[in-house]
Amino acid sequence: LLHCLQKCWQLSNEPMKVFNDPIHGHIELHPLLVRIIDTPQFQRLRNIKQLGGTYLVFPGASHNRFEHSIGVGYLAGCLVQALNDRQPELLINKRDQLCVQSAGMVPRRHGPFSHMFDGMFIPAVRPEIKWKHESASVQMFDHLVQVNGLESVMVRYGLVLPEDLIFIKEQIAGPLESLTSGSSWPYKGRAEEKSYLYEIVANKKNGIDVDKWDYFARDCYHLGIQNNFDYRRFLKFARVCEVKGQKHICTRDKEVGNLYDMFHTRNCLHRRAYQHQSGKHHRGHNQITLVKADPYVLIGGSSGKMFRISQTIEDMEAYTKLTDHVFEQILYSSDPNLSEAQRILQNIVCRRLYKCVGQTTPESHLNEMLLAWSGEIAASKPRGTEVDLKAEDFVISVIYMDYGMKEKNPINNVHFYCKNDPNKAIRIRKNQVSKLLPERFAEQLIRVYCKQTDEKSLEAAKKYFVQWCITRNFSKPQDGDVTAPELTPLKRDWQSDDDDSDDCERHRASGSRAPVNGGQSVKTNLFNAQRDTQR
Repeated sequence: LLHCLQKCWQLSNEPMKVFNDPIHGHIELHPLLVRIIDTPQFQRLRNIKQLGGTYLVFPGASHNRFEHSIGVGYLAGCLVQALNDRQPELLINKRDQLCVQSAGMVPRRHGPFSHMFDGMFIPAVRPEIKWKHESASVQMFDHLVQVNGLESVMVRYGLVLPEDLIFIKEQIAGPLESLTSGSSWPYKGRAEEKSYLYEIVANKKNGIDVDKWDYFARDCYHLGIQNNFDYRRFLKFARVCEVKGQKHICTRDKEVGNLYDMFHTRNCLHRRAYQHQSGKHHRGHNQITLVKADPYVLIGGSSGKMFRISQTIEDMEAYTKLTDHVFEQILYSSDPNLSEAQRILQNIVCRRLYKCVGQTTPESHLNEMLLAWSGEIAASKPRGTEVDLKAEDFVISVIYMDYGMKEKNPINNVHFYCKNDPNKAIRIRKNQVSKLLPERFAEQLIRVYCKQTDEKSLEAAKKYFVQWCITRNFSKPQDGDVTAPELTPLKRDWQSDDDDSDDCERHRASGSRAPVNGGQSVKTNLFNAQRDTQR
């Protein structure tokens, strides 16, 4: 009864605002959320591409972080409402829903071309500072609330300050303070009985959250890639169960395959789009451009002070003005100090980029210096190659692919329930699901680019790369048999078992026996002879 009275007290006479979203259709948002959207800090997201340099590879990927943030806020409300409708005993109130939606819509502190700024540019220019993406987003939220006078608006719509402000920020960045002595619950915004609310926007336990749901659907739509995960089905089966004294969001046991599909979709997006060899290369060029332009591009901040690009992270007013437009500012500037940065941008515009000569995979993760690898490749000149390449002619990029939790299987941290007992949480291991699921959940990809773009140098660089893979005992490049047919037979374990089985099948079909020759096929003998000749 008390819960019903609280809900009646929190009803607002102001109408909800309707947005027409290409992914979720017509969505309704609370007036408080609309006030957040109408701030300059949120509107800034219109000018930041969701996928950064990937837009230069996929023409349809022109969507911005503005619509993504709105979508996350909407889905956060959908999940809260689904839990409340299914389990009224959770006593989820309007304050909880507004706080969770606000956390989903908080404008993340993304710089120009999204993750390139915080993941590549800032570490390169200011390696001495520990600049975390989540804590920076909290600073942006504090600035947004303060300069736009939103505290009084929040109170008018039923939020309790500062408790709810703390709750919103904790959902983004985790606990704001270290644990006090004798306490096992690190959060202050909500009590431990509502622990499940911290799993909606940014789920640190298993990575299943509404942020991923929106960018899966939105990015797949704009990239032209099929999305195999349906978040609407997850909403139908989501419920809260108690696990070791804490309440967690669980789903039906039969949905375990759907969740594996979700993480498979994430892997496909990274492999086909986010880590695309050209898109990754664009990000590298963009990073160099900002590094070259950093001392000469000044942006006005608070109290009239001017800040370099890398210094804007210290002043939210200056940072609000920093968007993707900084690249046009550099490209069309008349400042002669920016000529080198302009040359790099012109190469991007005219598609004069380094060429990828190959990709390989080590058996285990390596943490060696990339500069040393460049020297190794330059020293791996195959016999008979006329072109001499140097270490500075090669650029190496290392990409880490996983299911979101490094080498761990994220589904091991998901709890399920059965139809017969929906209040009991259980775990489902991989061997209980299918024999066809991945054996590993992380891998390291090594890509090598060549700065020399003439055809003769590129052909030689590919042979250098194949020889280096042989020396390093890496996997065979996919086009290795085409680019270096005289080298790939030299490595015995690069010869596919499928080739041998096909030969056997052909011999059986022709009614003849496979040659014995000491247990080796004719094909293997030819490879060995060629190897001896090379030696």
